[in-house]
Amino acid sequence: MPTVDYKSRLLKDLRNIKYAAGYLTAASEEGEDVFLLALRDVVQARGGMAALADVTGLNRENLYNMLSTKGNPRLRSIVQILSKLDLEFAFTPKSKSRRAA
Repeated sequence: MPTVDYKSRLLKDLRNIKYAAGYLTAASEEGEDVFLLALRDVVQARGGMAALADVTGLNRENLYNMLSTKGNPRLRSIVQILSKLDLEFAFTPKSKSRRAA
């Protein structure tokens, strides 16, 4: 049975918008660093940083920095990136045991 490179398969799967949405949702549950790296994977799968820079008007180098483990993007930038990827944030309530008053 032939082996498949994990990253190649992931990038192929992330071209599917529903798969990408689930991937980002799962990554967001793991923390900010994981989410930013997952968003970077989705960007790579759907055209790359240069293409994203063109459609968002954001600097390519800044995008790389923003979506790194040390990145600290503004919410506005994340929303803009997600919008250009045809994605958006969705919110759900926490389980009862973790809800704040």
